[in-house]
Amino acid sequence: MKVSMQWLSQYVDLTGYTGEQLAEKLTRSGIEVDVVEKRNKGVSGVVVGYVQTKEKHPNADKLSVCTVDVGGEELLQIVCGAPNVAAGQKVPVALVGAVLPDNFKIKKAKLRGVESHGMICSAKELGMNDKLLPKEIQEGILVLPEHAEIGSDVTELLGLNDEVLELDLTPNRSDCLSMIGVAYEMAAVLGCELKLPEPQVQESDAKRTEEAFQISIDAEDACSMYTARLIEGVTIAPSPLWLQNRLMAAGIRPINNVVDVTNYVMLEYGQPLHAFDADRLAGGRIHVRYARPEETITTLDDVERKLEPWMLVIADTEKPVALAGVMGGANSEVTPQTTRILLESAKFDGGKVRKTSRELGLRSESSLRFEKEVNPEAVVAALNRAAELILETAGGQAAAGIASAVTQEFTEPVISIGAERVNQYLGTELALSDMKQIFDRLRFTYEEQGGQLAVRVPLRRGDITRDVDLIEEVARLYGYDNIPATPIRGVTTPGSRTRSQRIRMEISRYLNAAGLHEAILYSFTHPDRIAEYRGLYPHVKPIKLSMPMSTERSVLRTSLIPHLIDTAVYNRNRNIDDVAVFEIGAVFLTEEEHLRKQPEEKFLVSALWTGNQQADHWSGKSRKVDFFDLKGVLEGLFAHLALPHVAFRAHAVEGLHPGRAAELYIGEQRIGVIGQLHPDLERRYDLDDTYIFEVELDALIEHADLSLTYEALPRYPSIARDIAVVVDRELPVEELKSTVREAGGAWLRSVEVFDIYVGERLGSDKKSVALSLVYRDDERTLTDEEVNERNQYVIQQLETIYGAQLRN
Repeated sequence: MKVSMQWLSQYVDLTGYTGEQLAEKLTRSGIEVDVVEKRNKGVSGVVVGYVQTKEKHPNADKLSVCTVDVGGEELLQIVCGAPNVAAGQKVPVALVGAVLPDNFKIKKAKLRGVESHGMICSAKELGMNDKLLPKEIQEGILVLPEHAEIGSDVTELLGLNDEVLELDLTPNRSDCLSMIGVAYEMAAVLGCELKLPEPQVQESDAKRTEEAFQISIDAEDACSMYTARLIEGVTIAPSPLWLQNRLMAAGIRPINNVVDVTNYVMLEYGQPLHAFDADRLAGGRIHVRYARPEETITTLDDVERKLEPWMLVIADTEKPVALAGVMGGANSEVTPQTTRILLESAKFDGGKVRKTSRELGLRSESSLRFEKEVNPEAVVAALNRAAELILETAGGQAAAGIASAVTQEFTEPVISIGAERVNQYLGTELALSDMKQIFDRLRFTYEEQGGQLAVRVPLRRGDITRDVDLIEEVARLYGYDNIPATPIRGVTTPGSRTRSQRIRMEISRYLNAAGLHEAILYSFTHPDRIAEYRGLYPHVKPIKLSMPMSTERSVLRTSLIPHLIDTAVYNRNRNIDDVAVFEIGAVFLTEEEHLRKQPEEKFLVSALWTGNQQADHWSGKSRKVDFFDLKGVLEGLFAHLALPHVAFRAHAVEGLHPGRAAELYIGEQRIGVIGQLHPDLERRYDLDDTYIFEVELDALIEHADLSLTYEALPRYPSIARDIAVVVDRELPVEELKSTVREAGGAWLRSVEVFDIYVGERLGSDKKSVALSLVYRDDERTLTDEEVNERNQYVIQQLETIYGAQLRN
């Protein structure tokens, strides 16, 4: 169930609450919220514009040059490529300086020689789910309603300044499959007032519904209540924008005003409804019955379905016109020509609807709600609410009265409960007055009888049938956090992971999440494989096994990389060229030719990545993996483990490319290596560019910090400065950054390289390094003068230490 906060605020005052805060409160009260989604995906600076003129682009067949009024002093000239743009339309216009999703900024542009001062947007470009829009709108710009005010904010008009809570409901809480049900819950959780709709249907005395259509329920065990209203003179048209916005926020595609109202009320009350074209119903009668032998129906999805005798149908005097609670029939659907509708609201047996839905493979929002049993009190209320909204959005006249048939009366159950039983279950010390307050918040009525409460449970809460259900309500509204913990008695043996186990698990999780697959490989290898790649420990000797399984497994490994190479080769031989793998495993080290003491066993974290970083995709072409891809994974792991600064120092490593390798240091402690495999090794195994790293696990365990720390968001703004300096080409950039960090002092929060330039203009032995520096103080707002002074000091240090020259 998707719950729009803007919609919910019609019933409950949510002023001052964010979506995250409400999600937290609901989850703590037992209604789990999976996701809080912001409908605005980053749109700003988009307004309603009016297209005054549209002319063909002089230099492009598929482009148009439009003159657009956006409410300013001057008209804007905008070049548009959408086929459906036309003069006289109101459209969303992203002004120069506007921002669209993914931080796409609109700038003044020149398209095929014609200046364009903005952009006319489609729904998709505004971050809207275009699958919820008609196909013609999906393929072109979004045309706004005529009443839209020129120059007004489009996000307000389209309801994008909204947050949607996605509830993960347990089967017993079907009451929260409706906005009103969620409103009851939210009002109870927040302890605030509840404002519910009070439908008022303006009826016409010219005709009565029960005279035009008679209702009969033949399958009394499968339908306890069936009601209907006749509305004449309706005009089928698109729904008003507010109604479409509500449905799209809930994940439902708008269709037309009548169908949209039935969906809206279903979401509002949790009561599914269906609208029939009254002129296509034969005989003026509605029968709720079981299907007859060999009977068929073509449902709204244009599929002819053979019905079984146990399936419940809605029929006129000649034929089935709907599968009760599942889907309507195509032979009675509302079309653009429809002028008379019969609006249905009923209570069908959940078991019968579930069986039919499963047998036919038809799962709908209606069947979902009927399966869990709808609130009988909402049947007539939802019918009247839908009639009210149809008259508002589609016009027409409602015939007087309601045609109905009822086979079962429903009464609210009364459950007796006392404070002693509640406290016995919960371990609390609640008084009867405390329980009364909770039931008042839940809108449960009660009577006090001899120290007990006789609680009358509303029919909307079908999940409450016993006193333990009421105890659960007391517990969750009282607050699970407020229920005292009871110490465990008896002998217990607590279990937990050691620090090294937890860090190892975190490393594995992170690398998996980064797209690498974990491998578990042999600890034994061939002596030649050790000679091929020595990597992290170039001076160690292979340790021979006294009784090897084979020559291929005759020595203990000193590196994990050779077997990761084998994994890459194995996959490549099976047409899997893109391989990203890692292993956390032991290597065995000694510098003795003949062992006199136990070899050292060290654990390493090693990875190999070859092939494409990403495959061919509609969003972009494939790209080969490079050094910085694997370096980024490693830096992300270090950040995840909260390691102190790890320096990457260029260094030749045996077995790696002489110009593409580095050693990793924490302070002066060498903890690993990273680089590209030596070209000779790549050719030997017929591999593309292949990148590896090896890091000592003990070093990660020593320096990792898994404790959670929280920092307040910055209260004061930051100030950025960019500098470009010319230095010796051989100077490592990491060394340059380290000097900048030290010179920048406590105000310097980050330093990043955003450009490196080498060329003839600088000379063969020089390069230009462009750095972005961000300054901020946690206690006050820095002045430009202070930042300029500190920034100048940084430049002076670079000049003094490296002979750097500031590049203008």
